[in-house]
Amino acid sequence: LAISRSFLNPLFAAYIYHSNSISRILLYISAFLANQAKKKKKKNEAEEERVFYFLILGFWVVVIMAKDGPNWEGLLKWSLAHADGTQPPRNLSEEDRRWFMEAMQSQTVDVIKRMKEITLVMQTPEQVLEAQGVTPADIEDILDELQEHVESIDMANDLHSIGGLVPLLGYLKNSHANIRAKAAEVVATIVQNNPRSQQLVMEANGLEPLLSNFTSDPDVAVQTKALGALSSLIRHNKPGITAFRLANGYAALRDALGSDSVRFQRKALNLIHYLLRENNSDCNVVSELGFPRMMMHLASSEDAEVREAAFRGLLELARDKTEGANGSLGEEDEKLKQLLQERIKGISLMSPEDLAAAWEERQLVDSLWNTCYKEPSSLREKGLLVLPGEDALPPDVASKHFEPPLRAWAANPSAKSPSSEKKQTPLLLGSGPPPDAADGRNNSGEGEDANGQLNG
Repeated sequence: LAISRSFLNPLFAAYIYHSNSISRILLYISAFLANQAKKKKKKNEAEEERVFYFLILGFWVVVIMAKDGPNWEGLLKWSLAHADGTQPPRNLSEEDRRWFMEAMQSQTVDVIKRMKEITLVMQTPEQVLEAQGVTPADIEDILDELQEHVESIDMANDLHSIGGLVPLLGYLKNSHANIRAKAAEVVATIVQNNPRSQQLVMEANGLEPLLSNFTSDPDVAVQTKALGALSSLIRHNKPGITAFRLANGYAALRDALGSDSVRFQRKALNLIHYLLRENNSDCNVVSELGFPRMMMHLASSEDAEVREAAFRGLLELARDKTEGANGSLGEEDEKLKQLLQERIKGISLMSPEDLAAAWEERQLVDSLWNTCYKEPSSLREKGLLVLPGEDALPPDVASKHFEPPLRAWAANPSAKSPSSEKKQTPLLLGSGPPPDAADGRNNSGEGEDANGQLNG
């Protein structure tokens, strides 16, 4: 970073520490110009050299002294005033080109190389890392960085190729709860909407430690992260769903619903809803395990998202027709009706602001009532299902900047539209139909009778 023969070293060093990537690139370009000015040998170029220095100095004064960020507009005006652009461009020497490329590459991160370095750390035994002064907080920071890299689906798939997936799964069994939780979060990022990585994790037996952490970890935060990773792993993954079911996953989800953690409950309810929607035959299993009763209890939760997730699960069970008229809810019908009546009463007492926020809950309550009892809920009668303005079209913000031709014609219907103009009858060679017949055809609809049916 040290640019020799430049008196701007203090500014360079101070700003490079606090700048972002774009500012650094601009700084390198400025330093490059200063270096070029310093190399000039001719005496008649001394004035041009001073102009270069003052240009760079003015740039950094504007950037560093700005309190609310760089004044780019002022910098642009100042630069245009001190550069007329009349001098012809010159070719860069090989030395200058090499210097510039090195400066640019110093700000480019080789992701694969960095992931290999992180993999090496994960493969190192914990005792060795501790002896070298690596703390659990350092491991968490490394996993944070790895998560940023594997947000790219290509990098996520490459992690296995460079040997990083297996040691990452090993961190699910780490003695530190924060590391176990963070490792599960990284796994969730890797497998989310990624069939290839889902398969790789399944082949590496990644499901077992996730299930273990989900069901029996003493830290609820670790359980929640493990459940999130499991949810991402088995979504749109039939082998994963099958393995989850065989591992008594539904029983573990039932236990999660009894947790005191709202976030844990919410994640469990969302996964239950997905599984029931994808495998309707599981409604019987869920009912036998007592899910309807637990969902009804959570439908009265103080957390709005938990209530909505519980109602979504109940709606899936109600739509199942394998257990009689009321689906898989069975003997819980009366309790459900009482619950819905209480929620309708609670919704009726909401303020306008709370009603607007409870849009999805209102729809779910009405749909569940309609599904179970074959009639609309009283929310419709009270006008609480669709509030004034909710059925209106979203605001049109695009027309201020762009007006498509059809929209322009609709705003000015007097203008003729090519599609609406009556097409002229083409000139036919030979005798055509009598005028009366042609008029009768056009008046009654081309090829149709008065009832709109096609004429033979």
